[in-house]
Amino acid sequence: MDVMQQLLSAMQNAGLEWSAAVELKRGESLFIAGRADLPVYFLEQGTLRIICQNGEDTNTIRFAYKDSLFAAMDELITSLPTLYSAEAIKQTVVRFIPKADFLHFINSDTKHLELWNTILGYVIIGQLERETDLLTTSPRERYERVLRRSPQLFQEVPHKYIASYLRMTPETLSRLQKS
Repeated sequence: MDVMQQLLSAMQNAGLEWSAAVELKRGESLFIAGRADLPVYFLEQGTLRIICQNGEDTNTIRFAYKDSLFAAMDELITSLPTLYSAEAIKQTVVRFIPKADFLHFINSDTKHLELWNTILGYVIIGQLERETDLLTTSPRERYERVLRRSPQLFQEVPHKYIASYLRMTPETLSRLQKS
């Protein structure tokens, strides 16, 4: 059993109750930048993209996939309004629990805290790899590294969002895929 499944199992055993299922259509927002006191989500179905608005540009920062926990990490850690928005890429179903309930659960047992810290470690490593790719590699190298790291991305996410994530135009991504 992987770390995420261990944590979800522990949450279930502790009696934490998820909300009723919330369905999002493609393009609908789960939350938008500027919100605070957001819950922790579980993606039952679908894919989300986490975006940051920069003037008129919308930058894809990361993705959240089926069967994973998801939160506005900046808001979860700091309690300040999030800088990010989350948008459904396709039909998506999420459940949530209040942030306070989640944090109480995490801090109630050292095993829970260890599992959560391991998950946070994976998130940090993923972000560091992405940042390194963006700063030190060519578009081709970025494409190839992400393809190796996350092949499911290319099956679940439209290419225009992958191109945004890789900080290239859709046309550049198309050329790289053809060559």
